[in-house]
Amino acid sequence: MRHAVDSHATVDQAIGVLTASHQLAPAVGFEVLREVSQQTNTKLHTVAETVIAWALGQPLPEPLGQELYAAVQRRSRRRDATGAEAG
Repeated sequence: MRHAVDSHATVDQAIGVLTASHQLAPAVGFEVLREVSQQTNTKLHTVAETVIAWALGQPLPEPLGQELYAAVQRRSRRRDATGAEAG
C-alpha cells in the first residue's frame, strides 16, 4: 500500500513538472507520461522519477528523452491546431 501511495505521489509530481515546464494541462501531462512509458517499455513510476530528476538537473537518458520530447511536441501541436490556449 505504501509503495502505491509513493508511486502515485511521484507521478503527480512529474505531471507538475510537465505542466510547469511545457504549459500542459495536468491531464495532458499524464498522457505524455503514459505514452513515454508505453513507447519505452518503462514503468510509469520510473518515467515519473526520471522526469523529476531532470527537473532537478539530471540529464534525461535516451531513448526516454527523445520520446518525452516527441510526446510533448505532439500534444503541443494538437493544442495549437484546436486553438486551445495554454494554462
